[in-house]
This record gives sequence, C-alpha cells and structure tokens, in this order.
Amino acid sequence: MKELGEYLRITRLDNGVSIEEAAEDLDLSTSQLENIEKGNVRAFKDVYGLKQYVRQYAKYLGLDPEKVMDEFNEFLFEHTSKISLDDILEAKKKSEEKNVKKIKSPYTKEYKKKVHIFPFVLGFLFLVVLCILIYVIIKTINKAPVRTEELKGVEVYESSYKTYCT
Repeated sequence: MKELGEYLRITRLDNGVSIEEAAEDLDLSTSQLENIEKGNVRAFKDVYGLKQYVRQYAKYLGLDPEKVMDEFNEFLFEHTSKISLDDILEAKKKSEEKNVKKIKSPYTKEYKKKVHIFPFVLGFLFLVVLCILIYVIIKTINKAPVRTEELKGVEVYESSYKTYCT
C-alpha cells in the first residue's frame, strides 16, 4: 500500500495540486489523504471505505481507476493471506463461544419487566366518562328555564282564530 500511496502522491504533485486542494475537492480531510499517500491502512475503520476513497482519488488525479484498484486488491490479498490459520481458528472459536446459550438458574435469571396495559386503558376510559359527565352537568346548569307564562292562553287565541276564519 505504501507504493500505491507514494504513486498517488507523486501523481498529485506532478499535476500541481496541493493536498488541501485535493481534500477540499474530494470532500475528504487532509489527514485522510495523507494516510492514503503514506499507506497507513490502520487509520481507516473500514477497508471498503478506504477502497472507495482510493478509487475516488485515482479518478480525481486522472489515473485509470481499474489499474489502481487492481494494485489495491493485490495489497489486500497479500495483507489478508498473512493471517495465520491459528488466528482464524481462534477467532472462530471465540465467535462460537459467544453464540452458545448459557444455562441460567432461576435465581440469577434476568426477568423482563412486563408493561401492563390494563391500567392505562382503565384510566383512559375513566377520563372519557369523566369528560362526558362534566359536559352533561354544564349543559344542564346553563340550560335556560322554560318560559311557560308566555304560552298560556295560546289555545284560546287559536280557537278564536279558527272561528273567525270559518
């Protein structure tokens, strides 16, 4: 990776581009580009993200991205092929240990706290009934008294009106 990073750095300098300008154009930090040019792979969390940065940087510098990616893939192959078989088996054993279900006694078992919905439903219904009751009470209090005095004698006038019309 150091050779590839050096090649990218020399190409950038030949093009007359400063590292700050390249970082701004690529929307990367200067430290990321410096790490790419130094071949510092450990500065990146994700190898696939690093691969995309290298591809983007190669396109920016006017290089053939496929050739640069071939070089990067060779580096990755060399880097990953150096992992010993013992390390692979140890990592596999650790992952299997994590997946094994442990037997828990009832004394150490963690219980999930259950959320009871019944009190919430009961409280909601109580509020609805209370609102309806308050509404009915207010309506009956504000109700105007019935006026019966004005209606007295209406039958007399109606009957006399009928006798005049006939």
